Amino acid sequence: MATFRVGVGSFNINDGSVGIGTEGSGHGNLKVEGTIKSTNLDVLGVSTFTRYSGFSADDVNVNNRNLTLSGEYSTTGDIVVEDGASLTVGLGSTACVGSVECISVKHHFSVPSGDTAQRNESSGYAEGTVRYNTDLGTMEFFNGNEWRQFTYQLDSQNSISNRGRGFMVGGFEPGVGHTEITYFDTSTRGNTQFFGDLSFAHYSTQGGFSSQTRGVSGGSGPATDTIEYFTMASTGDGIDFGNLTAGRGYATGGSSSTRGLFAGGYVPSPTSANVNTIDYIEIATTGNALDFGDMSVIRNDAGGCSSPVRTVFIGGGTPSPYANSKFIDFVITASKGNAVDFGGVFGTSRDQSTSHSNTTRAITGVGDADGAYATEIASGGNSFYFADLEEPDRENCFNTGNLVRAVIAGGYPNYVMRMEEIMFASGGSSTNFGERHVNSSHGSSYSDSHGGLGGY
Repeated sequence: MATFRVGVGSFNINDGSVGIGTEGSGHGNLKVEGTIKSTNLDVLGVSTFTRYSGFSADDVNVNNRNLTLSGEYSTTGDIVVEDGASLTVGLGSTACVGSVECISVKHHFSVPSGDTAQRNESSGYAEGTVRYNTDLGTMEFFNGNEWRQFTYQLDSQNSISNRGRGFMVGGFEPGVGHTEITYFDTSTRGNTQFFGDLSFAHYSTQGGFSSQTRGVSGGSGPATDTIEYFTMASTGDGIDFGNLTAGRGYATGGSSSTRGLFAGGYVPSPTSANVNTIDYIEIATTGNALDFGDMSVIRNDAGGCSSPVRTVFIGGGTPSPYANSKFIDFVITASKGNAVDFGGVFGTSRDQSTSHSNTTRAITGVGDADGAYATEIASGGNSFYFADLEEPDRENCFNTGNLVRAVIAGGYPNYVMRMEEIMFASGGSSTNFGERHVNSSHGSSYSDSHGGLGGY
C-alpha cells in the first residue's frame, strides 16, 4: 500500500492523475508547483514534465516515451534517453547540469531552432549556447562574442562526385566567348575538368554564386537578363532558372546557403551607364529575380563574396566601365534593403576585382596589381595587401575555392591557364595549383564550400 505525506498545499487524485500543491482535480499528468527532490525520476507514457519553481534529481530515465522540457531543468546525475524515446528541450528553455558524467541519446535529440533574425548577435546568450539556424541550415554556437557555425569536413577524397568542387564558368578571350562549365577539386591540387555547357556564352560577369548543391550564373555581357543553374554534384549543361529584373553585364554575385544576390553592372544601351541595382533569388527554387535594394555606389565589376550573414561588394568600376572604385559596402543576405558602407576602402582604388571568402576573410584578385588583397568581412575596415601572385595583373580573373584556400586563374590581358592558390590563414606568396583547360577571363566562379555556407 502506497503512503503519501503532504506537508504544504493540497494533494488530490482523480482518474489516476496526481496534483501536489495545486488546486482542483488532477491534470492528466503530475503537475508540481514548488520544489521536488528525487533520487530517480521515471516519466511514464507520452508525458510532459514542466519545472515551475525548483527541481533536482540524481538520475532521470526516459524509456519508450517522450519527455519535453519547458522552462529550467537541472540534474546531478546521468541523463539517459533510450531506444524509442525522445528528449526535447523547447525554445527558450534551459537544461542545466551540475556534474553530469554522461549523456546518452539514441536516434533523436532536438535543440532550439529559429532564423537569423531571432538571435541576438552580441548579448543575451551564455557562452556555449547551441541552436539550429533555419536560414543557414546548420547548427551554430555562441562563443561569447558572436555566433559561429559548426565545422564540417568535406570528404572529397572518398566522394569527389558529391562535394569539394570549385567551378569556373564561361568567360571570353579575344574573339571567342565561352560556354564551358569547368570544375576542380578544391582540397587537392590539380587541373580543371569539363563539366558541361551553358546555353550561350556567359562573359563580362562575376554574377555567379552557389549553395551547397546548385551553381548559378547571370548578369553576363553585353546586357542579358538570363539566369542559368546546374547541380554541382553531377555533370551536365546549364538549365534555365529565370530572369533578372533587367538585363545587364559586368554584375557581381554573392550568396548564403539559400539566397543569391546579383549586384551592380553595366547597361550599354540605351543608357550606356553603370547601375547599383541588387536583385535576389531563392537558390533552391526557380523563377525570376526580385528587387533586393541598391548598392551604396553605382558600379560594375566589384568583387562579391559572403559570410553566413553578410554579402560584401569590394571595389569595382565607376562611373564608366573602366574607372576605379575604392568603395566596400555590404548587405545582410537574409533580409532586404540598401547596402551599408563597410567602414573602409579597398587599398588603392581597383577595378575589375574578383573575391572569394571563408566565413570571416575575403581574398580579392585585382587588375593592375601584382598581388591579392584581404578584407576582414566580419569586422569591417580597410583592405590590406595579403599575397604575391605568380602571375601579376589578373584583371577579371576567376577566384574560388573552399574555407582553407582561394584559387585564382585566368585573367586579362594575359589569359594565362595557370591556377595558383592563396591560403586564408597565412597569405605571403601564392603557390602553383594546376592548370585550366580553357583559356579565358571575365567569367563567374564559385564552389560548394565557400564562406557564405557556414562552417570554418
